[in-house]
Amino acid sequence: MPESAPLPQAASPATPVQDRRWTAWLALAALVIALDQWSKAAITAKLHEGELLRLTGWFDLVLAYTRGAAVSLLNQDGLLPRVLFSVVALVASVALTGLIRSQRGRWPAQLGAALILGGALGNLADRLRLGAVVDFIQWHLGQAYWPAFNVADSAISVGAVVLVVYSLRASGASR
Repeated sequence: MPESAPLPQAASPATPVQDRRWTAWLALAALVIALDQWSKAAITAKLHEGELLRLTGWFDLVLAYTRGAAVSLLNQDGLLPRVLFSVVALVASVALTGLIRSQRGRWPAQLGAALILGGALGNLADRLRLGAVVDFIQWHLGQAYWPAFNVADSAISVGAVVLVVYSLRASGASR
């Protein structure tokens, strides 16, 4: 009888300690959500929509509601943008949670995914509650203004940079 190829080994199950470690990354995502929602509540209690509070010559607080995506993509009232971006956030959240679980021992990947997860869910909370995302941080140089953003957007951006840098370093190390 010919010898058959060995069966692939199943991944070893996570130990209780490893299971607790990945939940710590979920706690970081929850912290991002809490900071995001707290900051938005503080701003909406102090400012009216469109109101500007100049803090420096290059940094303002301004209350804006974004109904679309980044830089006002699909920025319109209605059910389509609200449902579309909510579904995208939910699907991304499931994928990011899976990424956090699958990257045991690869803390940069888990960190990046946790930051993006917290940011996505922070903005999703606004979309579900208000139909729009609360933005309030605004940088500018003279009359050149960057679109307003929030803590969740910052976490998503930092998380994406962490994932890209980690991926580039990991792919460079494997060569």
